[in-house]
Amino acid sequence: MWSREQDLLKCVIMRGGTSKAVFFKSNELPGNLAERERLILKVFGSPDLRQIDGLGGADVTTSKVAIIGPSTRKDADVDYTFGQVGLNQPRVDWNVNCGNISAAVGPFAVDEGMVPPAEGETRVRIFNTNTQKIITAFVPVISGKAAVKGEYAIDGVPGRGGRINLDYSQTVGAATGKLLPTGNAVDYIEHSGKKVPVSVVDVANPSLFIAAEEVGLTGKEARPALSSCTEVLQHLEEIRCIAAVKCGFVKNPGEATEKSPVRPKVILVAAPVDYEDYASGEIIAGDKVDFLSRVIWNQAPVETHTGTGAVCAAAAALVPGTVLNMVASEKAKNSGLVRIGHPRGILELECETKMEGGSISFQRIFFGRTARRIMEGYVYITV
Repeated sequence: MWSREQDLLKCVIMRGGTSKAVFFKSNELPGNLAERERLILKVFGSPDLRQIDGLGGADVTTSKVAIIGPSTRKDADVDYTFGQVGLNQPRVDWNVNCGNISAAVGPFAVDEGMVPPAEGETRVRIFNTNTQKIITAFVPVISGKAAVKGEYAIDGVPGRGGRINLDYSQTVGAATGKLLPTGNAVDYIEHSGKKVPVSVVDVANPSLFIAAEEVGLTGKEARPALSSCTEVLQHLEEIRCIAAVKCGFVKNPGEATEKSPVRPKVILVAAPVDYEDYASGEIIAGDKVDFLSRVIWNQAPVETHTGTGAVCAAAAALVPGTVLNMVASEKAKNSGLVRIGHPRGILELECETKMEGGSISFQRIFFGRTARRIMEGYVYITV
């Protein structure tokens, strides 16, 4: 206790990929979930769209929390729990993981002495409690600490840094236990008098893929343009709610928004064409990417691309018969190198697949990111 009015919590702020989160060691927070959520909401200044009275950054990509502790599993070094902190609602969503923040878990574990550092590169086996899956991080290490400097660049983050490789091959069926939760590569959902072809794929986080042209869009739209398409966003939400029932997340569509706000998340996709980088204004040639992808999170377009959404999209592009497989380039299907065109650039993933008896499995899903420790210290919260 610091005073009668405010208390202190030890924390670290880290950037992982194109997102940012407040990191806590598990022993720094109460075990009771309700009390834990109450404190986290105070830390972030939620609910408040500006999060002016806390550490939140007034955006879904910066309103994130990560809780790290030693693992009791033989196949993992640390346990990692991710929380998406609500902006205008007093809620922390524990149902999902964040691929970008996952990239910062390995460096955090190395720097905190939670895993023995190996000079050059340290493997950190991360058990994500949200999905009950293992993610393996390969962290560059210099003098016993996670390397910050390097030559690897990712779109959406200025400068360059040390490349952290994440292997998501063990996250197939993260929420449902199945690669294809409905059992089908394509399902048809009746909406607005037509049958809309969709694909639900569950790798890292379950995602619902819809061709942009099915809802009157091109797939080239950036966040400002998509945000203005309120009727389209509402239609997508209604389709998502029906899909949530097909996946078994809820019993009826009306429960989907309340009980499962981002299961599955919506990803609009389109065949590769020239498009404008939202940040720089530069034109990215269609032959530089394998498909276009636009993520919708809680009816709000994401400015760049979610990490787990990218993992799921890369996998979906290689699954025969999915909506995304039908628009993805043949080059990606043949090589396993998948280049995703998102509103602020290109995101690359490497996939290695194996076909047996007509079924596909993933031997490797590599996702490169950078991460950096920004601040460590104490956050003041009112008592």
